[in-house]
Amino acid sequence: MRAVLWDMDGTLVDTEPYWMATEVALAEEYGATWSTADAQHLVGNSLISSGHYIRERTGIPLSAEEIVERLLDGVVAQVQHAVPWCPGARELLLALKDAGVPCGLVTMSYQRFVAPILEHLPPETFRVVVTGDQVDQGKPHPEPYLTAAAALGVEPEDCIAIEDSPTGATSAAAAGCQVLVVPNHVPVPAGERRTFLDTLVGVTPAELAALPG
Repeated sequence: MRAVLWDMDGTLVDTEPYWMATEVALAEEYGATWSTADAQHLVGNSLISSGHYIRERTGIPLSAEEIVERLLDGVVAQVQHAVPWCPGARELLLALKDAGVPCGLVTMSYQRFVAPILEHLPPETFRVVVTGDQVDQGKPHPEPYLTAAAALGVEPEDCIAIEDSPTGATSAAAAGCQVLVVPNHVPVPAGERRTFLDTLVGVTPAELAALPG
């Protein structure tokens, strides 16, 4: 294990409820409905893909790009009020930093949403940050993880990716990473290069490095 690559939403911070609440509010503003199943369908997707899905599903008179900006407005406001760290995630992240293991953040959220979360971490906790507005192909395409590994100067095969969604796990595995899946809001099927844990609570850097694969 030469580096650890972290997903953000649902893995590092439990912001999926923030996204879901913002999606419901946006749909209701235009007299449309939005279900839990609709929200779960978007978990792990690129924001622009989510914007297109919301537009097609609800028929609201906004472009996909405008929908993304409205979602970001709502979620950023909630994160600025409180950062909901996933159990054990922040502790493991800081332990990896103390152990000298390089970490990268690989998220489909945009930079303006990531920034207020990074403010709650020590400088250089993430040596590389790859956001959804920096790549041409979002998850489940391997580009985000390939980009992060290259920026860190390591091979994807030497990285452990921590993910919570089928989309993210597919992206990381396709890039060649060993994937630690910690399911959160949606189930993740078994697959190649995937190891599963119920929680990150109590996980140490040494235990992470000893994972199968």
